[in-house]
Amino acid sequence: MRIPSRVALAALASLAAPLAGQNPPPPPPAPQPPSAPTPAPAAKRTVELTGFVLVNGFFTNARVNNSDVPQFADSLPPASAGGGTIRQSRLGVLVTDPDVLHGSFAGEVDVDFFGGQQPSTGGRTFPLLRLRRAVGTVSWSSLQVMFGQESPLVAERSPRSLASVGFPDFAGAGNLWLWLPQFRATLEQGYTLRLAEQVAVLAPSAGTAQGLFNTQPDSAERARRPFVEGRVRLGWGPTDDPSEVAIGGHLGWLASGDTLFQSRAVTADARVRIGVVEVLGEAFTGRALAGLGGGGIGQNLGPTGAVVRTKGGWGQLNVRPRQEVTLGGGCGIDDPDDRDLTDLAGNLRGRLKNFVCEGHVHLAPPGPLMFGFEFRRLETTYPSGKFTANHINVAAGYRF
Repeated sequence: MRIPSRVALAALASLAAPLAGQNPPPPPPAPQPPSAPTPAPAAKRTVELTGFVLVNGFFTNARVNNSDVPQFADSLPPASAGGGTIRQSRLGVLVTDPDVLHGSFAGEVDVDFFGGQQPSTGGRTFPLLRLRRAVGTVSWSSLQVMFGQESPLVAERSPRSLASVGFPDFAGAGNLWLWLPQFRATLEQGYTLRLAEQVAVLAPSAGTAQGLFNTQPDSAERARRPFVEGRVRLGWGPTDDPSEVAIGGHLGWLASGDTLFQSRAVTADARVRIGVVEVLGEAFTGRALAGLGGGGIGQNLGPTGAVVRTKGGWGQLNVRPRQEVTLGGGCGIDDPDDRDLTDLAGNLRGRLKNFVCEGHVHLAPPGPLMFGFEFRRLETTYPSGKFTANHINVAAGYRF
């Protein structure tokens, strides 16, 4: 019997439908593997420009060694003076690199315009650029190595001031500040209390003036030996705002003819922060210390060639009742031994004592502006008597 074609097609369709329903569904698409995390960008070297522009107006009622930033009163007849200067402005460049010799690196170059004046009618308004500090430091977990030009290891603190930046406050009155080329190493242990041992090798310096361009070896360089210093420091509190106390020792050599004599000192310094109060200070006793920034009021040898022994120091108290206001003051003294300043006839020569006190107010409103006022009293003793000077300084500037 012949089956009509349309009936056969309908039968095939009815059989195919249930068979199709028995086929498994297609597998779902394979899950894609999660994308790999994007690697964090490697830390890079950074370069930052810092500094400030500072204008100082000043008045001094007597003759001093340097009219705008005095260190001691002069024994010449009194002469009052007033004026203004911008040569204490500073420029700095900071460089950091987080991966140098398996440690981190920080470098700084610090210059100002306190290098003197052009011999012209412009005078102080044409100041010369001066290199103050230039340091590079490589730090590991407990070791730090520094090279460059910096304050002496045993006297690396200075008072806070907007009136005395070119020369730190109390220079020649207990502050051994002079920036010298050096290599320094610091080994620090501990966390809450941090004990550090430090050593430094410094370029020798007698503290004497050099010529305008060509230089000649001074008595320290003629000794052909570096200065060496050591210091032990105990710190506590935040690492970026620490309190510290330290003791140190300095040893150097100077030549006088065919004779070598020693420059040496024992020092102590501290910086303690308690709430809004900060106490800073240094003290020393030693001999032939003019090369560290005017120790012995700038005198290494007396009139008979005797090594000038001296002792001195400075202290400063600062209070910050509000974030933008700082009130403070301090004193410094350098007192050479009179026996070393006596000539063959028994007469005293030179500067016998220098005592300086200051009081200041600093204002730093929100933003870059800063203002300061400082009063300084200088008393310098000579064989002919005590000479005094009062110095008033008003400062205004901005940071960048």
